[in-house]
Amino acid sequence: MPLTAIRPPAADAPRTPATADVLRTVSDARTPVFVTVHANGRRRYSYWRPLDSTTGRGGCYVALPTAECDELLSTGRIALGDPLADPTKTTYRVRPVRAPQTSARISSAPARPAPARERVRVRAA
Repeated sequence: MPLTAIRPPAADAPRTPATADVLRTVSDARTPVFVTVHANGRRRYSYWRPLDSTTGRGGCYVALPTAECDELLSTGRIALGDPLADPTKTTYRVRPVRAPQTSARISSAPARPAPARERVRVRAA
């Protein structure tokens, strides 16, 4: 049996297809996603779906599943932006959290700069 068959899933991988779809939607820069928190504590994650001229569909707000969005927020996969407060609700921009890049090799000593080459000028006689 190859080693890839027994490898556990990545820790940062979404657990369900619905969670993966939500993360894909939030990660799309062309689709701004917002969460609205109402005064009674109800939360609604949504985005605007533009009108598709070929199918005639769209031109409306689409709600995302709250449970999956809350799971991504609690695990640190998405983050909320600055609040926009209203008397009855507060709206936040939802953004994906990028994992920090780690290098494959860690060196203990700083790399030395390459020695500079000397230029030789040739004068025309």
